[in-house]
Amino acid sequence: MARIVMADDGIRFDGRTLEERPLGGAETSFIEMANALAARGHEVLVCNKCDAEVVHRGVTWRPLAQGVPDSADLYIPNRGDKLLKLCRGAGRVIFWIHNPAGYLLKWRYQWKLAWRRPVIVFSGASHASTYPGWAFAGGRAVVPYGLTDIFCHAAERPVPPPRAVFTSNPMRSLDWLLDRWESRIRPVVPAAELHIFAGSATYGTAGDAKAARMGPVLERAAAMAPLGVVLRGPVPKSQLVEELAQARVQLYRGDIGETFCSAVAEAQAMGVPGVIEDIACMKERIRHGETGFVVKGEDAFAESAIRLLADDALWQVQHRNCLDHQRHWRWTHAAVEFERIAGLA
Repeated sequence: MARIVMADDGIRFDGRTLEERPLGGAETSFIEMANALAARGHEVLVCNKCDAEVVHRGVTWRPLAQGVPDSADLYIPNRGDKLLKLCRGAGRVIFWIHNPAGYLLKWRYQWKLAWRRPVIVFSGASHASTYPGWAFAGGRAVVPYGLTDIFCHAAERPVPPPRAVFTSNPMRSLDWLLDRWESRIRPVVPAAELHIFAGSATYGTAGDAKAARMGPVLERAAAMAPLGVVLRGPVPKSQLVEELAQARVQLYRGDIGETFCSAVAEAQAMGVPGVIEDIACMKERIRHGETGFVVKGEDAFAESAIRLLADDALWQVQHRNCLDHQRHWRWTHAAVEFERIAGLA
């Protein structure tokens, strides 16, 4: 058993938050990794902006303001450059990042990375390509996000009604999707519905600052009710599983800021084929022509969406392919990779 310290200085959350309310991908991944490492027998301490010390699922969560221990077998600072200076007696350091790595080229990151020499962990090949070879690191590794177990137990089901879902950040091309829905998709499949699970609540108190920017696109979505658009708001993972179990297709253009896209991975694991554009990491999440479509351009996007909403035989094949191929990599596997990188295996 190893002593592992993880640290985060972003939004306020703890291990219980994932079960209580919607949460962003980076925070979800941080909790899942802590839980998976603890489940594998390690002593895991998380220091972050939680309100008070709590033990949940074998992980101790402690307010960052109380300080970070000076030593550990493995120290995992999450994203923030200031965290790189802490836990100086750690045997190994993994610097885990979740956004395109260009921000690491700022001098305040580079000098700390040059001094600390952590292994930087990326979530995919596309993500790793955003950090140039000349930049400082003590090593580089790719560890995809795992899947939360509750998304991995769906059974094969009959062909559902033509219900599409959007489950990402509304600032990531929801307005673009609404344009395609209004002008191209709904006119061809008039019985189709688009259910939108999105909103600022996913980001906790930090979401208040995002609400103003999200407002116009969410107001537009609400006004499109006559066109089958249903604004549902963000939901906890436990409810999202139930919603995906009724969905026929996931529609998401993608975004240059995506480095993994858990939203698509979760839908795929539930047997929901998707239509995405070939942007950044998106093609890493869907097997083109097998579990959905990876397209270029709005015309191809609309045509693929229409096919999956209207062609029952096509949907059934891709639904089965999702269940067969897209839910094998769990958080336990990701934790094993972290152990390997840190020399704990």
